[in-house]
Amino acid sequence: MATSELSCRVSEENQELREAFWAEWKDLTLSTRPEEGCSLHEEDTHRRETYHRQGQCQAVVQRSPWLVMRLGILGRGLQEYQLPYQRVLPLPIFTPAKVGPAKEEREETPVQLRELLALETALGGQCVERQDVAEITKQLPPVVPVSKPGPLRRTLSRSMSQEAQRG
Repeated sequence: MATSELSCRVSEENQELREAFWAEWKDLTLSTRPEEGCSLHEEDTHRRETYHRQGQCQAVVQRSPWLVMRLGILGRGLQEYQLPYQRVLPLPIFTPAKVGPAKEEREETPVQLRELLALETALGGQCVERQDVAEITKQLPPVVPVSKPGPLRRTLSRSMSQEAQRG
């Protein structure tokens, strides 16, 4: 079965608005397939001859980024299908900076939350019993540098080495 594909690439750039868009998709696929109901098979047992021939057709599949697919046999017309919507092209690429309801549409802040926000503002957002890092490190014991690791030197007594050999 032989297959040929034609892909499509679209790109667009707007330097003023600093926007860019690009898309790439397989636009057209042409494949050769055996044709159903179009085969010939002959057999002659006296002469010990066989003849087989299979008809072929070219199937066409055309896709577009607008979720339209066309299928059919080359030379016989194409059937068009609208595919179900997915998150593919066309995409909402650029969203507005302010997303959400307008000030007039928002609900009023609950009283408990307003009191809590007022308390945090009064405290300055800091802990009352806050200590500097220098004060905390003064209370810790001094740091002793660790000696460099080296090979451990052990001497095995004769009795220990004999036990190790015995397992």
